[in-house]
Amino acid sequence: MVATSGANHCAYCVVAHGAIHRIRSKDPYLADDVAASPWGTELPQRQRAIIDLALLLARDSARLTEADLDAARAAGLTDEEIWQVGAITAFFAMSNRLAHLMALRPNPEFHLLGRVPRDAG
Repeated sequence: MVATSGANHCAYCVVAHGAIHRIRSKDPYLADDVAASPWGTELPQRQRAIIDLALLLARDSARLTEADLDAARAAGLTDEEIWQVGAITAFFAMSNRLAHLMALRPNPEFHLLGRVPRDAG
């Protein structure tokens, strides 16, 4: 989740997971937009609900209310998917903190993955 990694100021995870996101989404801009401005990036309703829930959990989980869960359900998320968002967000929070602890830096090639075409050779 590049959105939560961005909110947690984890450069390693933003770059590394942003590369994966760029490749899978085939969009060289979306991962950066979501990492830099997750609240301002235009997204389909379901994706917006996922990002909003993940950001709430990552930044201030004590504020989570039943209304937040109802909003996620209204956007089409099942309770199992809500659990998955929570589990992934918790895992990323841990990995963000460990990356900070160890001062991890992204591999240089991650910066270009999904941005420039791979050599055909």
